[in-house]
Amino acid sequence: QVQLVESGGGLVQPGGSLRLSCTASGSILGINVMGWYRQAPGKERELVATISGGGSTNYADSVMGRFTISRDNAINTVYLEMHSLKPRDTAVYYCHAARVGFAYWGQGTQVTVSS
Repeated sequence: QVQLVESGGGLVQPGGSLRLSCTASGSILGINVMGWYRQAPGKERELVATISGGGSTNYADSVMGRFTISRDNAINTVYLEMHSLKPRDTAVYYCHAARVGFAYWGQGTQVTVSS
């Protein structure tokens, strides 16, 4: 099993910034892609950004240029730097990790963008 623990969510004003962190532990051998998804009230969970073990990244169009995903393989941690936050970015953000045949999710961290 793989455990994913997120941190860094909170309340921020429009235009502000936050950084989310997610640390993986347990049977992490073979974990390749890590990433972030989000789910707003009444909406389906959607991809925000992913990063491979080699550093290749993928972003949703809605966050391109505002969010940056990175990872530190030495400490099994993935980060999401979020800038120029908008009210529509309000959601529960979930960390995700995958290896062949398996996918794992964190418990989620709330991000609220409001004045």
